[in-house]
Amino acid sequence: MATFQEIINSNKPVLVDFAAEWCGPCKMMKPILKDLKNQMGDEIIIITVDVDKNQAAAAQYEIRSVPTLMIFKNGQSVWRQSGVLQAGQLQSILQQYK
Repeated sequence: MATFQEIINSNKPVLVDFAAEWCGPCKMMKPILKDLKNQMGDEIIIITVDVDKNQAAAAQYEIRSVPTLMIFKNGQSVWRQSGVLQAGQLQSILQQYK
């Protein structure tokens, strides 16, 4: 399995969903991210990082609230926002980084 660092070094936009199992809004993001992946397919990579199980990654990116969504391209963080976003909003943002 690829490491987090290997995944975010992709030349495709990588949407990282920092979430937690106990977080209600995080659960709302799951079907939204599934829709987004269905719409954009192989143009993007989407991963979910459980902040409770991956505290080092959460600390590295100073995740203070969940869900926090970040987009990485070639290992660089290019966009970040906390809270629930709709698939259409995320698709518009991701189009800028393709």
